[in-house]
Amino acid sequence: MADADKGAPAPERLHALDAVRGFALLLGIVFHATVSFVPAPIQMWPVEDSHRSTTLAVVFFATHIFRMTTFFLIAGFFAHMSFHRLGARAFVGDRLKRIALPLVVGWPFVFAAIIAVSIWAAIAANGGHLPKAPPPAWPALPAFPLTHLWFLYVLLELYAAALILRGGVALMDRDGAARAGVDRLVSLVMRGPLAPFVLAAPLGVAFAADPRWVMWFGVPTPDSSLATNPQALVGFGFAFGFGWLLHRQTGLLQTIERRWAVNLTLAVGLIAASLAIAGLTAHLTPIRSVATHLVCAACYALATWTASFAAIGLALRFLSGFSPVRRYIADASYWLYIIHLPIVLALQVVVSRLDWPWPAKFGAILAVAFPLMLASYQLLVRHSFIGAVLNGRRAPRQTAARLPTRSASSTSIAGQQEAPR
Repeated sequence: MADADKGAPAPERLHALDAVRGFALLLGIVFHATVSFVPAPIQMWPVEDSHRSTTLAVVFFATHIFRMTTFFLIAGFFAHMSFHRLGARAFVGDRLKRIALPLVVGWPFVFAAIIAVSIWAAIAANGGHLPKAPPPAWPALPAFPLTHLWFLYVLLELYAAALILRGGVALMDRDGAARAGVDRLVSLVMRGPLAPFVLAAPLGVAFAADPRWVMWFGVPTPDSSLATNPQALVGFGFAFGFGWLLHRQTGLLQTIERRWAVNLTLAVGLIAASLAIAGLTAHLTPIRSVATHLVCAACYALATWTASFAAIGLALRFLSGFSPVRRYIADASYWLYIIHLPIVLALQVVVSRLDWPWPAKFGAILAVAFPLMLASYQLLVRHSFIGAVLNGRRAPRQTAARLPTRSASSTSIAGQQEAPR
């Protein structure tokens, strides 16, 4: 009973969860494309567009609430699946190849490209001249510019923590009684009507305990330090751990599916309430009122978990069947997310001074970025050794048009493994 799945759902469930993982990554690209348009009292992005948009500010705020929490929940779910399919030693090797290697090898290229585009943006904003300022000093450790690849670093931390905790539990709980008790507790919470409220509590406490917390930016992304901040550890770590435990009882996914409409309704209301409090301008200052701070912390944390459950429930309800298009996009999403930021930044620089309405500018960024990145995936990654590293296999060119129909996707970042051939 220690680690057996209970009530495993139909295999097609994996298609839905894989779609959610890919969706979360692609939503991150859209999220970064909005930032140059978000009204803010100070510059918070290398590029500031001449046409700001409150509509895109709402998109920025709403997507930031749930996309990474959802991603880490799915990552924990598939990590547990992968661990039991591979075993501990092979699991570690697999994670080092598919997560650590892309981080170590990809980061220098991505960072150099981001710096180059940021310099170009500064020159463009300064009338064709580079602003006179002393070159920034390289930050002292643990400060480190992880950029948008911070999620790979945090994943490695969470994999290590999960293995250590599991090893300790297995050593002390040889008969599985404690783990069975945890399973019963998870089942009790998930089958009750207050599941999002219970699961949101740790994140809400983390927000409430920090007087410097800025509601507009939710969980502070640990993109500039090797020491992950407490709110990210609590928010993303708890989501990962819950996903790990959820895979022990995959039948509970049916509860999330059944409640998708309720969770979606709650999420929309809570996001709207959070935005009403935060305002349509990206404020970078903490909330001074203690009472308001507590209300905001609770509202934002609840919005995070209801929106995450809504996204997963919607996918389980409507995207459970196999789709070659969704499978392809899910495979491509990892590569697209790794390379997207300098491309999006460069396109933001190009359109920033054009006298176009913001919908045309934003649409142009996405219309150029996505086909360009998908072409790079198809031509350089999908059938190459890079695809074998990122996705766990190299797609044969002769069968590329006929995608596999097995239920388990091989997408790497969430840890899901392809079934043996």
